Amino acid sequence: MTATAKKKRRKPPLGIVTRPGSSLQNKTGAWGILRPLFDWEKCTGCNTCESICPDGCIRHLEKKQYEVDMEYCKGCGMCAAACPFDAITMEEEHR
Repeated sequence: MTATAKKKRRKPPLGIVTRPGSSLQNKTGAWGILRPLFDWEKCTGCNTCESICPDGCIRHLEKKQYEVDMEYCKGCGMCAAACPFDAITMEEEHR
């Protein structure tokens, strides 16, 4: 990669977690009380939810289709807060 190409490469905004760190080694979903619920009519497939999730538990399957691994989701609501189309709401988890 040339120096010019490196300068042009877009960096994520500050505050965005680009990798889940050690979260994938720790199943923390058992203590979450909320879970994300997607509205597929509003979702545009922008990947914001997948990018912002600090636990890396949202995976893009195909256009406008995501899955949430509830073994890792803490229910923090960052995905819902960051969604520019209000396609995610947080619902109480019933166990």
